Amino acid sequence: MADLTVVILTKNEEKNLRKCVESFRGVARRFVIVDSYSTDGTEALCKQLNKELGQQGSSLDFYQHKFVSHAEQFNWGLDNTSITTVWTMKMDADEELTAELATELDKKLSNLPASVNGIIVKRRVIFMGRWIKHGGRYPELLLRIFRTGKARSEMKVMDEHLVLTNGGTIVTFKNDLIDNNQKDLEWWIAKHNWYSNREALDHQLTLAHEMDETLKEHGSSSEQAQIKRIVKNDGYYRLPSFFRAHLYFLYRYYIKLGFLDGTEGRIYHFLQAYWYRFLVDAKLFECEKKHIRLKPQTDLKA
Repeated sequence: MADLTVVILTKNEEKNLRKCVESFRGVARRFVIVDSYSTDGTEALCKQLNKELGQQGSSLDFYQHKFVSHAEQFNWGLDNTSITTVWTMKMDADEELTAELATELDKKLSNLPASVNGIIVKRRVIFMGRWIKHGGRYPELLLRIFRTGKARSEMKVMDEHLVLTNGGTIVTFKNDLIDNNQKDLEWWIAKHNWYSNREALDHQLTLAHEMDETLKEHGSSSEQAQIKRIVKNDGYYRLPSFFRAHLYFLYRYYIKLGFLDGTEGRIYHFLQAYWYRFLVDAKLFECEKKHIRLKPQTDLKA
């Protein structure tokens, strides 16, 4: 068993949480759930999972905290749940490890040199049961594992990343974690509508130089994440509104071969690369026309 604590943020994740926890296959010593006052069976499930994990020598601790942003929620978890393991990992409730990654964690974590403070893993997205391999979506490289106390989430409203706070080496593990949400398309659309509000607010704050730029300025994280941030703020958002969503979809679907992902891919790339980005532009247009300064969003109600 690896000396590892896994921090998972939840809000109504009864459908996803069990497969996330069970995918570790007894590798993690402790799970920390930071819940945004779920109204489904998430809390009851956590109590059951803690009983089951106790038989394996592991544990699951359930905490509740009012949601402000994913970044603040995660950092609150780091500061208030008494993590004592050597390593900490950030997971979303709808994610799971491949069996190969679970084995890799078990074999490698305890043998890494002391100079290594961060570990990048590859994420694959499953949408409507299909692996989205194209359109620039795989592999997504994310800093997700770090020596406890050596990293925090940058304080962004949207698109936040973990950043090492004390330097050190970052290595990349070979195997994947999987984003495989079990909720339906209606929920996905509601979530992205909520995301679009946060994205618009994030852009307003960025233009006003009121957003945390740790990743861009001096952060140590995934190089891919750093490049994407630069392209987004200094490239994409400099293109004309609305046209840029159209251009981004064409790039994803045709140039990056998103059409090879079949019908599920057509739905995913259109909604995620075109509809979502167009919706963000529409909300930014409304804000500019009506002189609206967006306020911080509450948690997702779906």
